Amino acid sequence: MTNAIFQLPESYNEPSVSYAPGSVERSLLKAELERQYHQVVDIPLIIGGQEVRTGKLHKVVCPHEHGHVLGHYHEAGEAEIAQAIDAALQAKFAWKYTPWEERAAIFNRMASLISGRYRYILNAATMLNQSKTAHQAEIDATCETADFLRYNAKYMEQIYRNQPVSQNHTWNRVNYRALEGFVLAISPFNFTAIGANLATAPAIMGNTVVWKPASTSMLSNYYLMQLYKEAGLPDGVINFVPSRGSQLGKIALNHPSFAGLHFTGSTAVFNAMWQTVANNLPKYKIYPRLVGETGGKDYTFVHNSADLVEAATGIVRGAFEYQGQKCSACSRVYAPASRWPELQAAILEMMGRIRMGDPRDFRNYVNAVIDEASFDNSMRYIDLAKASSEAEIIWGGHGDKSVGWFVEPTIILTTNPKFVTMEEEIFAPVLTIYVYPDDRLEETIRILDETSPYALTGAIFARDRHVINQLTEALANTAGNFYINDKCTGAMVGHQPFGGARASGTNDKAGSFLNLIRWTSPRTIKECFSPHRDFQYPFMEES
Repeated sequence: MTNAIFQLPESYNEPSVSYAPGSVERSLLKAELERQYHQVVDIPLIIGGQEVRTGKLHKVVCPHEHGHVLGHYHEAGEAEIAQAIDAALQAKFAWKYTPWEERAAIFNRMASLISGRYRYILNAATMLNQSKTAHQAEIDATCETADFLRYNAKYMEQIYRNQPVSQNHTWNRVNYRALEGFVLAISPFNFTAIGANLATAPAIMGNTVVWKPASTSMLSNYYLMQLYKEAGLPDGVINFVPSRGSQLGKIALNHPSFAGLHFTGSTAVFNAMWQTVANNLPKYKIYPRLVGETGGKDYTFVHNSADLVEAATGIVRGAFEYQGQKCSACSRVYAPASRWPELQAAILEMMGRIRMGDPRDFRNYVNAVIDEASFDNSMRYIDLAKASSEAEIIWGGHGDKSVGWFVEPTIILTTNPKFVTMEEEIFAPVLTIYVYPDDRLEETIRILDETSPYALTGAIFARDRHVINQLTEALANTAGNFYINDKCTGAMVGHQPFGGARASGTNDKAGSFLNLIRWTSPRTIKECFSPHRDFQYPFMEES
């Protein structure tokens, strides 16, 4: 028993390192890249802390060199999925009654491991298996992952400290229970940090988790599981279950102890899962918590008062970092006609300095898209633009999948603000620009608002403060994360809580207490120190 009320260290954002030529971190990362590139890893399921091998193997490859095998992962079948659910439920009692400060210590330990030698392990795995540059891997696999772990521990403390008032002779308190059942976490390929957060955010609040990682980010996710074990996470708290989504959903969403879903992925998949849950409500012990971040068709709106170099930088970085494979990536731009020639020149000058290739060559800014399906989908949209009288390609437009799934950064100029590439999410290095007449500002704002069902991120560039205020108000419902004179990507944990509304998700704001609170079931307790001894009230007296 501990006779103390603890306070965690203040959370902070993990400082990123530059990997500049001659730096120690560059040589360490290069060495780890070489080591991982020349090994073939066997990736098992991890259920209840035990490695499980099914023999149903799938390749883990480099997207930029898809003939190169980094490993093989074992795919779970129905029996293993059921086993993982059982393991989560068996681990639940001990974990939910583990003192909160002990849970917090484990997650802070995870963050410290990432700051040290796991920095290079996770970054190299993310670069090789998810085709990210050193910088993109650093801010994702190291910095954002460590940030989630530290900040979420502190948010847990803040939530637990949030208590009701008490009157004389009573003590009111709230305890924040874990959900009754297990949480299902389904993560995407594009951010190692998202995979980490989707599983660990419910876990830190006392829940146990069945985690389905994306098949195309298996290497970094497997190393996360090793890190969790080393940090002291008890067996069964997070169960690592590579599997087919349809099979996992059929079993997990039909289980009476299904208590929550933490999801990042496509809107269509999330909608289908929500419908399944709705149909299964009579089966469940509780109403499950459904938390999802889904699609985006993110925009940059440029006003004629903008600094065009700043706008061009925000557009190029927002659209083409990590090949546009971010939920927040800029994929449509609205540019004023009076400034378009200057803006175009600034954008194309920057595009001319972009190199594309293997992430192990640190000079490359753009790498490969994640798999062949993504490549084919990207080229389909590019071909649509090539064939249309409403569009022209002013940069790029080519792809080559002979060695890696390389899609050239592509810019489409359209005369139709509702052209297909202005409306539909592509998740690729494909940007579409519409040039609007300066005197139709309000009309263009309405078009922007009505063009896409999504509302994840958006950015505006303007110097005129009146216009900034006008756009901020008019576009209030178009983006859950809104940027003024900055690119529409790069939300930092603790600084810009992340999530969108409309078809972009439930807007439960990863990187804030708003997400953590979803994984609790509060119970109010009133204790009376001086109970009444008769049922009658004074008003009942005759005189």
